[in-house]
Amino acid sequence: MGNAIVKTQMEDVKNFLGNTVSVFEDFLNETTVSGLLSEEQGNKDYYKQVLSNIRKLLVYCEEGLDACNIIILGEPFQKGAAEKTLYRIYHQCVEEFFSPKNDTWFENSRSAYTGKNSIRFHEPVPHSVQNLFKGLESDFQHIREELEYYETDYRTKMIQSR
Repeated sequence: MGNAIVKTQMEDVKNFLGNTVSVFEDFLNETTVSGLLSEEQGNKDYYKQVLSNIRKLLVYCEEGLDACNIIILGEPFQKGAAEKTLYRIYHQCVEEFFSPKNDTWFENSRSAYTGKNSIRFHEPVPHSVQNLFKGLESDFQHIREELEYYETDYRTKMIQSR
């Protein structure tokens, strides 16, 4: 891919991450476990896990945003660093959104056929959590489609360089 295309993708991802960070921060600044329990009685430990994963996602997105800003402002534009960063963002942010490591929620792959949201929780969660994910899912889906190229391209480059 040419420098201009990669730089444009970096800009798009930077804007996506900026918005995502803002949404996660707003949610986490206003949300507590006791607040979730008052919204809907449920499993306190599960609510803690959900909030913990959202905090991890926020950190991953902040780190990705910082990396995008550095690369975009750098002269000359470092295409290799940009591609590596986009690959990392794909794994740390996008994949973690759809399938966190500790399996607190998961992606229902059949949702593409039903037109419904794909994030499913293992236990009931309050509407505020459901709405957070519903509000972000289409943007994450779009960025995932944009960055899937780096999943295969970067791995191919790593294997060929051995």
